[in-house]
Amino acid sequence: MQLLRTGPSPFVRKVVVTLHETGQYDDVEHVDVATSPLVPDAKLVAANPVGKIPALVRPDGPTLYDSRVICRFLDARAGAGLYPESRIWDTLTLEATADGILDASVLMIYETRFRPEEKVMMEWVEGQWGKVSRALDALNTRWMSHLNGRMDMGHIAVGCALGYLDLRHDARSWRTGRDGLAAWFEDFAKRDSMVATHPEP
Repeated sequence: MQLLRTGPSPFVRKVVVTLHETGQYDDVEHVDVATSPLVPDAKLVAANPVGKIPALVRPDGPTLYDSRVICRFLDARAGAGLYPESRIWDTLTLEATADGILDASVLMIYETRFRPEEKVMMEWVEGQWGKVSRALDALNTRWMSHLNGRMDMGHIAVGCALGYLDLRHDARSWRTGRDGLAAWFEDFAKRDSMVATHPEP
């Protein structure tokens, strides 16, 4: 299998953390592609018509794309139990919450990176941060009991989302007023899989 990936993508990191946690890292060839929303990589588009990373190219089936699909496949392949049936809807909702943080956070970067300065709409950027902030508040209240329980895909997704906030939006100080979530992440970030995938700017 080949994992098409690029740079410090938090969605790629989710998949690579999952590979580490399920003992499948060496089963995958990691292929870096040079892509952007404006100029997608030809190899990537051939594998994923949407042109987004990550994409998992398989020799025995169609390419899988969207980090949630890939992580679900890898979990099933390893029988790792990262999507436990006993709390599947909570786990999926927690993963979706983390992915929502990532979607909004990445769009904030795109707005300033790919638009001419005079066309950047800061009200839109702040609207995206509003989504992030509300999701963080929910994690710090509604989801702490889940996060403090047995690890599942929700934990990995949240860990990667918070790591991306540190990387790209550190000035926003997401930890302020969210002591429980901050303490949880400080501990989770020490896992071998998180250390091995710590992103470089």
